[in-house]
Amino acid sequence: MISVDKLQVVKDLPNKTIRITRYFDASKEQVWRAWTEPALLDQWWAPEPWRSETKSMDFRVGGRWLYAMVGPDQSRQWCMVNYTRIEPLKVFEGDDAFCDEQGNYATDMPKMYWTTSLDKSENGTLVTVDVRFDSDADLQKIVEMGFEQGFTTGLDQLEKLLKKTA
Repeated sequence: MISVDKLQVVKDLPNKTIRITRYFDASKEQVWRAWTEPALLDQWWAPEPWRSETKSMDFRVGGRWLYAMVGPDQSRQWCMVNYTRIEPLKVFEGDDAFCDEQGNYATDMPKMYWTTSLDKSENGTLVTVDVRFDSDADLQKIVEMGFEQGFTTGLDQLEKLLKKTA
């Protein structure tokens, strides 16, 4: 079992994937809500000092989440997730991409394909995130942009939020 504060990140370059696992001392219901409700997502998704700001979210297959990562200088980096699979309290999948404020894809940035799974463990929830890329270059670009550090910070913020809302 992964300890409460243990994060595991495995980069599989030949298969163009990154797998992140993190244990949370919280129920599946709490963790699911934190990943699927915009008011909660906005409290942890962007790594400080950045923050997340949801413009719209329709959490259903065929729906999308359009949000901005807002920097300390109020600059905005827009992103969009298109949901392709949802099994409540178990797993959801989506295509994640950089875009403009209207949701038009940024063609010069990599697209990512996320599968987020929640598994009940003895005293909490294990979250596994598999991120797949179209090419080695796309994976490398995201890594060079600080994905691992930023996502680790976001998951630490999620841990704090879950403790606060328990």
